[in-house]
Order: sequence, then structure tokens, then C-alpha cells
Amino acid sequence: MVPVCPTCGLEFEQEQGYWLGAVMLNTGITEGSFLGVFVGGMIATWPEVPWVTLLVVGVVMTLTLPVLLDPFTRTLWVALERSARRWSENDAPRYPTTIVRAAEPDPDR
Repeated sequence: MVPVCPTCGLEFEQEQGYWLGAVMLNTGITEGSFLGVFVGGMIATWPEVPWVTLLVVGVVMTLTLPVLLDPFTRTLWVALERSARRWSENDAPRYPTTIVRAAEPDPDR
């Protein structure tokens, strides 16, 4: 993930430990998915549950999902954090000058 938004200039990492919320979301989604697949697999195959298959699928899923979900949980965390707190002048994104100049009317016209 880029440190600063190329469109609006928002700095994503506000302070050290900022991404802890994204890690929490990632862990929750991963472990919830593991639990759903494991319990769903048990219920679907009861009474002869393929324990080794469920374990292998669960371990592979637990190792790959965090890597695949990382950009999405970071984006979700920025959106949740930005919607939950008020912006001050210091927090507002600094727009690149090229975007500001493009929005200003041309004085020669």
C-alpha cells in the first residue's frame, strides 16, 4: 500500500501502530472463516467427518487468507477510522498542487 494517496494526498499511516486495527480485522475475518469452514464441514459430513481433510483445508486457509485480505482490511480500516472521527485542519488530506490548479479557472479565458 502506498504511504500517501496519489489522488488526495491523505497520509494513510497516522502514527506508529496505526495498522493494528487492520490486523485485528484481518485476524477476525480469517479465524471466522476457519471456524465456518471447520464447523460447516463437520455438519455436512457427520457422522464420518474427514478430520485430516478439514485440518489441511483449515491450515491452508489460515495461512493464505491473511496475505490475500491484507490490502482490503487496510482499506476497510482507513474507511472505518476516517468515518468514526472528525477531521481537523491538520488531519485533512493535502491535495497535490496539480489537482488544485486543474480545478481553478483559467484567468486568460
